[in-house]
Amino acid sequence: MSCIIKTALEIKNMRKSGKIAAEVLEMISKYIKPNINTEDINTICHDYIVRKKQAIPACLGYHGFPKSICISINDVVCHGIPNTKQILKEGDIVNIDIAVIKNKYYGDASKMFFVGKVNLLSKNLCQVAQNSLYLSLKSIKPGIPLYKIGKIIEKYVNKHNFSVVEEYCGHGIGRNFHEEPHILHYYNKNNNILLEKGMIFTVEPMINAGKRHVRCMSDGWTVKTQDNSLSAQYEHTILVTEYGCDILTWQKGEIISPKLINKT
Repeated sequence: MSCIIKTALEIKNMRKSGKIAAEVLEMISKYIKPNINTEDINTICHDYIVRKKQAIPACLGYHGFPKSICISINDVVCHGIPNTKQILKEGDIVNIDIAVIKNKYYGDASKMFFVGKVNLLSKNLCQVAQNSLYLSLKSIKPGIPLYKIGKIIEKYVNKHNFSVVEEYCGHGIGRNFHEEPHILHYYNKNNNILLEKGMIFTVEPMINAGKRHVRCMSDGWTVKTQDNSLSAQYEHTILVTEYGCDILTWQKGEIISPKLINKT
C-alpha cells in the first residue's frame, strides 16, 4: 500500500481545494440553529461551492450519493443524507462533511456543530473527538509509521471511555477522492508504511459515546451507532512536510496552528 507523492503544482492546487472546503464550513456555521432543515443547509452549501467558489461538490453523485454534502446528527456516525423532513432541534450535535473539487483536485473536511445549548456528554464527546484528531496531527512527520496516527487516537479516546469506529477510515486524496493509503484511527501494526514529505491524506476519527459498532440504514448510506449512542467526527486534509504537516483545511478559530512543527 503506497501513497502518491504530490508535486509542487499539485500541492498548490490541493491548498486551494482544501481552503474552499474549510471556507464552506466557516460560512455555514451561522445557519446551524434550531428549526432549519438539513435540505436547506445542503442548498446553501451547494450554492456557495458552485456560485461563490466556482467549484464542484464532490459528494453529489459520488457512487450515487444524492446530495452535495453529508449531514450526520446525534447517533448518525457518517454519510447522513440531507432532507426537508430532518429539522435541527435544540441540543442536537451535527457533523457537516464537505468535499469539493477545484481544478480537478479534491479537498475534504468535516466538523461538529452544536444546535443551541447541548448537554455535557455531547460537549465532552465532541471535545474528545477533536482533541484526538489534533493529537494525531501533531505526531505527523516524515519517517513515522502510519499506525502511529491510529495508536494515538485510540489511546486518547479509550482513556476518556469513548470508542473509535473501525469500519471507516481516512484516505489519501488528490486527483481522486479516495487514494491509498487507508488511514486507520485505531492501532494496527500492519498499517506500517512510513510517511514521506509530499503525501496528502485525510485524518477523520469517528468517535462513539457508547460501543464502537455501527449499522447501515436501508438507504444504503446513513450509518448509525448500533446502540443509539451519540457519535462525533472531525476531519482534516493534511500535507506531510519536512517539518511536520500543514493542515490544508484549517479553519478560523481553531485552537491548533495550520502549520505543525514536530521536532521529536
